[in-house]
Amino acid sequence: MGSFSIWHWLIVLVIVMLVFGTKKLRNIGTDLGGAVKGFKDGMKPPEGTEESQDKAKEQIQTAAASPEKTVDVQAKDINK
Repeated sequence: MGSFSIWHWLIVLVIVMLVFGTKKLRNIGTDLGGAVKGFKDGMKPPEGTEESQDKAKEQIQTAAASPEKTVDVQAKDINK
């Protein structure tokens, strides 16, 4: 009842190949690989990261240097 042996996995692989066919499995593998590659590329920092980091630091500094802005509002009951 523990883990499967290599023979169990080979039988499952043969059944999957008979059901789906090798061409469809190859297409699924290609699509899955492309999706993983696209995800990894999306996780990389953008080109010129030093420039974007400098801009972000400037924005943070200007936001910290400016006085806080608060907005006073009054809630009204619209169901009256």
